Amino acid sequence: MRTHKSYAKVNIFLKIAGKRDNYHKLVSRFIRVHNLYDNMSFVKTNKKAMNIIGDFGCTLESNTVYKAYILLKKYRGVEKFFNIYSVKVEKNIPEFAGLGGGSSNAATFLIMVNKYCELNLSKDELCEIALKIGADVPFFVYEYDSANVRGIGEIVEKFDENTLDIETLTPKIECNTTEIFRIFREKFYKQISEKEANRLLKMNSLDILKEFNIYEANDLYEPALTTKPELKEYEKDNWYFSGSGSSFFKVNNG
Repeated sequence: MRTHKSYAKVNIFLKIAGKRDNYHKLVSRFIRVHNLYDNMSFVKTNKKAMNIIGDFGCTLESNTVYKAYILLKKYRGVEKFFNIYSVKVEKNIPEFAGLGGGSSNAATFLIMVNKYCELNLSKDELCEIALKIGADVPFFVYEYDSANVRGIGEIVEKFDENTLDIETLTPKIECNTTEIFRIFREKFYKQISEKEANRLLKMNSLDILKEFNIYEANDLYEPALTTKPELKEYEKDNWYFSGSGSSFFKVNNG
C-alpha cells in the first residue's frame, strides 16, 4: 500500500457570514499547499486494536484520525482491517497552526480507508462523514487545489485558477481557535454582505491578495492579535494570516 500525502491548506480570505446555532458561517477561499504535507500509510503491526503511530500533541481519543475511524468502523471489514494494520503519520504540518493538519489527516484517512477497504463511498458520502469530524475536513476530502468554502464547511465548490506557490511561516505561538472566535464575537463581530461575498467568490486569489491587506483578508486576525499580541512581530508586507493562526503565508508567483 502506497504512502499518501496529506496536504496543508491556507485561507486566501476568511470572512464571517453569520451564525448557525453555536457555529459561525464562513465564506472563504481554501488553497492546498503542495510543498507542505504529512505522509500517511497503513503498516502491519497486528495490534488487534486501532493504533496510530505519530508525534501528536493530543490523546488518541482527541485525534481526528481516530474520530474518523470511529465513524467508519461500522462499515464491513474496517474494524478487522485495523486489527492487522496501524496508521502511520509522519508529521510535517505544524499542529494548531491554521494550516488544517488535523483535518487533512482525517480526510486522507477517510480516502485511504474507502480505497483499501473497498467501501465504494462517493466523495459526497465521505463528506457527510467528514463534516462530523470538523469544518475543514470536507475541503480535503474533495482534493481540490483551490475551492470556495461556505457555511460551516459543508459547501465546497472547486475554483479554477493557476496553482499557487505558497510559502508558510509558523511562529511558536499556539492560537486557541475557540478563544479567538469568542473575542471575535465580543469585540470584532461583523458579517460580510451577500453581495461582497459573491464578488470575492468570483475573483482569483492573486487579485484578492492585491486588494486586501492582512487585516482585511481575514476576520480572525485582529481577534488573534488580541489573544496573542506577539503575532504582530511577524507582520510583513505581502504576508497573510491563515485560519485562526498562528501561521502566516505569502504567494511567490504573484
